Amino acid sequence: MIKKDYPEEGEFVVGTVIKVQNYGAFISLDEYPNKEGFIHIAEVASGWVKRIRNHIKEKQKVVCKVISIDESKGHVDLSLKRVNEHQKRDKIKEWKNSEKAQRLIQMLSKKLNKTVEQCYKEFGNELIKRYGSLYSAFEEMAYDSEVLINDGFKGDWIEELNLLAKENISIQFVEISGYLDIKSWHPDGINQIKKALSSAGLSEYEDVNINIKYIGAPNYMITIKAPDYKIAEDEMKKVVEKIEKEITKGNGEIKFHRKAEE
Repeated sequence: MIKKDYPEEGEFVVGTVIKVQNYGAFISLDEYPNKEGFIHIAEVASGWVKRIRNHIKEKQKVVCKVISIDESKGHVDLSLKRVNEHQKRDKIKEWKNSEKAQRLIQMLSKKLNKTVEQCYKEFGNELIKRYGSLYSAFEEMAYDSEVLINDGFKGDWIEELNLLAKENISIQFVEISGYLDIKSWHPDGINQIKKALSSAGLSEYEDVNINIKYIGAPNYMITIKAPDYKIAEDEMKKVVEKIEKEITKGNGEIKFHRKAEE
């Protein structure tokens, strides 16, 4: 696997606290073997830090932001206070996924009777280039076992890799909801509404489920289940736009809101 010797300025890194002093803390960088970073006490938390050990302790796992690097001296300056909770969660998730992908490639190398380095050289690095990360490649295979072949990859390793993905990667789905108030003054308003809802309840994605349920005149509930929030929100927008187009051209109106009205 192609790996940088040092992180880049502005990068978020996962580390383990190895020593805490009154003036700061030394961090072992988990993603960069044999590399350490330092968090000055001024970068531990916002405001005045009276006692550093109230904020950070030895053996603690932390997410830090790289604020400066001097490779010639081996210095990596880090900040704890410049990482918000959202960034921390995203980085921890990314790190855990990377660790899992690494374990899976090690399992694959044994099945293929090859070294991990050989696996990266033969196909691993190309998977990273194509899908952004090795874990993303595993996720794609868990969705669709034909994805590698469809994307032009070849080799006897594909079948084994697909098996590992199916057995070890659990695809997480999210669910969002919204509500519509629909009114129609069309002579055949009921059928017009049914037609609008029916046409809007179909997605171009196989892994997106759209459910539209009547909850009492004039209210309808839209529930969308998708692989991530961005896709779910995009689909919600499309559904509402389709329904609005059909209803308004037939002398009607709709009102969309995210919470049920009492």
